Amino acid sequence: MRTDPLGGRRQAGGQRRGGGIRWWILILFAGYAAWQWFGSAKVDPYTGEKAHYGATPEEEVQLGAQAFQEVVGDAQSQGALLPANAEVSQQIRTIAQRLVSRVPAVTADLAAANQQEVPTSHQNFQWDVAVIQSDEANAFCLPGGKMAVYTGLIPVAQNQNAMAVVMGHEIAHALLRHGSQRMAQQKLVQMGQVAAGMAVGGMDPQQQQAVMAALGAGAQYGFILPYGRNHETQADEVGLMLAAAACYDPQEAIPLWERMATLGGGERPPEFASTHPNPANRIQHLQSLMPQAQAFRAKYCPQGAATSSR
Repeated sequence: MRTDPLGGRRQAGGQRRGGGIRWWILILFAGYAAWQWFGSAKVDPYTGEKAHYGATPEEEVQLGAQAFQEVVGDAQSQGALLPANAEVSQQIRTIAQRLVSRVPAVTADLAAANQQEVPTSHQNFQWDVAVIQSDEANAFCLPGGKMAVYTGLIPVAQNQNAMAVVMGHEIAHALLRHGSQRMAQQKLVQMGQVAAGMAVGGMDPQQQQAVMAALGAGAQYGFILPYGRNHETQADEVGLMLAAAACYDPQEAIPLWERMATLGGGERPPEFASTHPNPANRIQHLQSLMPQAQAFRAKYCPQGAATSSR
């Protein structure tokens, strides 16, 4: 091993220069990520909150249509896609049509309440709904308005009002452009991972692993999961107003989510470790929204027109 003092100093100086360059790159990377994130912030007209989008509305419609074709194709190949003329399909389509018919009005009302310009992205949605035979108690609405309802949800919903609450919630995800927001979030997380990888480049493998694990946990619990819970809360709010404006009883949201909470034996991770709010907190929030939902129902539903189908 060489012990020349001058050589040793040159080596140490070289390491400092390399480390300095790495930190400068990291700072620039962080600055670019912050500019990308905060520079893309816009006020969501449905909620009045700041939002970040990773795709244009046109791209969202295209991506949603592609994903829907895959889902429908898989269900069809497995014999699980119910025909459009089946009684269950017709019932689900009727609920979807009523909800969709109220989208322009509810969109305008919420935008006005938040003093924002009325968004028009929903005008390009290609609305459709498929009913899929499955034990899964689930439904979704993709960006662009393509929906699917799994038959396992029907015994949990129990009635048309509750089903409308679920479908309104899923439609709200699409109206709020949550898919695009998740894309923006993923881009930010990916940039953070690249920057973190550069920052730990001079550490030994064990240190690198420990630091990256800590950073990953911080991003998961401090950013990703809260982001998902906020999206669920937003969809609850907008979806409930949509169901009420379509003349469904918003009060059915409470027993619905009480039933949802019992699925799987009622076992679930604590709220901080989940993408969804705690059921009790969710129900409490929905109860606080009832006066607003009932106002929407009274505005759009002539006396006696509201359904209470069960």
